[in-house]
Amino acid sequence: MTSLSTSVQAAPTGHPAYSQTFPCEPSTAEIGRKLVRDALGVWHLDNLADRAALIISELIANAVRHTSCHSIRLMVGRPSAERIRVGVVDRAPSRLPVLGPPDDDDESGRGLFLIDAVADRWGYDLRGSGRRPWGKEVWAELLIEGDE
Repeated sequence: MTSLSTSVQAAPTGHPAYSQTFPCEPSTAEIGRKLVRDALGVWHLDNLADRAALIISELIANAVRHTSCHSIRLMVGRPSAERIRVGVVDRAPSRLPVLGPPDDDDESGRGLFLIDAVADRWGYDLRGSGRRPWGKEVWAELLIEGDE
């Protein structure tokens, strides 16, 4: 089992962000939830922690299930004062997320529906330049409401 053995530091300039690379395996979901909760606690945004932890769990599960990557990078950031973003970066740019309806009797396949219902918006960005991206980040954002 992987553990979060080093503390994660906020970016010294611009908008704060946390990121760290972990194995692409199911046990990383627990670490991802802790990373998200710790970051949101530092930013005094504990009210968003449950939703953000659920989202990062689903993003990690999708990376584990749908890519053959050995590692993934977990991202938690504040791209603006009004929103937070959680994301997972993998090295499988050809495996893009698709929101499609699962069958009623499917035991899995509802992760993106859940993210779509919980997040204020979500999407993906290809990483790398030109016609040959090296990876992608699948992300979701939550709005920060009111005076936190």
